[in-house]
Amino acid sequence: MKQYDNVVIFDHPLIRHKIAILRDERTSMKEFRELVEEITTLMTYECLKDGVPTTEIEVKTPLEVCKQRIVADNAVVIVPILRAGLGMVNGIHVLFPLARVGHIGMYRDEETLEPQSYYCKLPEGIEEKFVLVVDPMLATGGSACDAIQLLKERGCKEIRFMAIIGAPEGVSRVAEEHPDVKIYVSTLDRCLNENGYILPGLGDAGDRLFGTK
Repeated sequence: MKQYDNVVIFDHPLIRHKIAILRDERTSMKEFRELVEEITTLMTYECLKDGVPTTEIEVKTPLEVCKQRIVADNAVVIVPILRAGLGMVNGIHVLFPLARVGHIGMYRDEETLEPQSYYCKLPEGIEEKFVLVVDPMLATGGSACDAIQLLKERGCKEIRFMAIIGAPEGVSRVAEEHPDVKIYVSTLDRCLNENGYILPGLGDAGDRLFGTK
């Protein structure tokens, strides 16, 4: 895959370890859900190491008063792409418990493989926030591109996208259509099959998160 300035592919042994278990068809729904949250927390730490709004405060230690920087109140909004993106929300809330959550609902047309939007509910003032769009799987890239475009149309300027598993086709599409959006992917898989599923992948993330198949 071509190298993109706005794409970060993680290469961390702890994340690789968790993804190996995540892929296994024998992994239970409970463990799958916990792993998705744990991987998301690790990714968020790296994703927000720069760019997130901070403010300076004074802190009184047992010895003296000093100035420190903290993340600004309500600076972060999480926007999961429904439904699988919901599995990543708690992993971010571990680090940002006050982050608001918007929702963008999309499903994939099984014939055209193109995303269809059916729901959108975003917090007031989202255009001024640091927005994290999340979806465990970045396959064709259609849903991610449409969700990002919708947020831009709502006035959002600082957007980052996180996926756990990415296909080269999807990563390239989002990187090229939205070069101003940083994309974070835990691992890059080989390709898509004829049905638009990532190989080797992990199956349908939504079904495995919610036990619907």
